[in-house]
Amino acid sequence: MAGSPAKASRAKIKAMQPLKARVRNGRLVLDEPTDLPEGEVVELVPIDATLDDEFDDEERRHLRQALDEGIEQMKAGQTIDVAEALAELRAHR
Repeated sequence: MAGSPAKASRAKIKAMQPLKARVRNGRLVLDEPTDLPEGEVVELVPIDATLDDEFDDEERRHLRQALDEGIEQMKAGQTIDVAEALAELRAHR
């Protein structure tokens, strides 16, 4: 029997937790243990590449509004699977 939807949801959220790594000898080395499965592919973004530095005040206001709308949609149960959302975001690069 498969796990409960709530358990699967918690697993997805846990898998999305940020991981910190340092560059050593040209390699990324995790600073903390992880329970991700062997061979898991993760996307790393440098910490200094923050959205706050890239947006002016109006863009930040629009971002905050979009985030607030997204939070309200989430509270209303209007969600999609995280894999589907990431695939859609990556398609728009």
